Amino acid sequence: MSAEGNEGAGKSTIVNMAVEYLAAKGLAVAVTREPGGVAIAERIREVILGPDSAGMDGRTEALLYAAARRQHFVEKIAPLLRAGTTVICDRFIDSSLAYQGFARGLGIEEILRINRFATEDVFPDLTLFLDVDPELGLRRIRENGKREINRLDLESLDFHRKVREGYLEVARRFPDRIVRIDANADIDAVFAEVSRAIDQFMEKMKI
Repeated sequence: MSAEGNEGAGKSTIVNMAVEYLAAKGLAVAVTREPGGVAIAERIREVILGPDSAGMDGRTEALLYAAARRQHFVEKIAPLLRAGTTVICDRFIDSSLAYQGFARGLGIEEILRINRFATEDVFPDLTLFLDVDPELGLRRIRENGKREINRLDLESLDFHRKVREGYLEVARRFPDRIVRIDANADIDAVFAEVSRAIDQFMEKMKI
């Protein structure tokens, strides 16, 4: 399972709540994040998201994300899945499709192709798209003194609006696994919607 959405959508908070929710149901759950999750990918994260990488080319950015994702997948995600663990990832493939594929204008299909190679065609069984108004998301970031400010946070409002459009397009393309969640509400209301989506998925999969 993965959590996706614009900056300030509340992904990290929702992921932590989902871990507790699933663990309470008796499932073995592991949480991770992208870019990052393992040492090599975390070092790539520093390059991608560091404010001093402002001049990074879009294709370089896309390839670095895919490289970090590959290492993360082969070193951490795949072994956990083989062990029967439920993995919840704060961002995964759909971030690249929305950010680099759509918002950067590199093409969703092109970015999908390199990421299918990176993950050996493994996708999340369930993706929670936390859909927040970009203005609200950025305001939340400014008001949260504890959150790291990365290079993408500093992009223009127009870019963040394109990212949201990208997510909506990706959700349209993959309706069987992506569930849109209204992330403009307070966190309890958002998680109520998230927990319903999780329960419906578990019922469908007979988990």
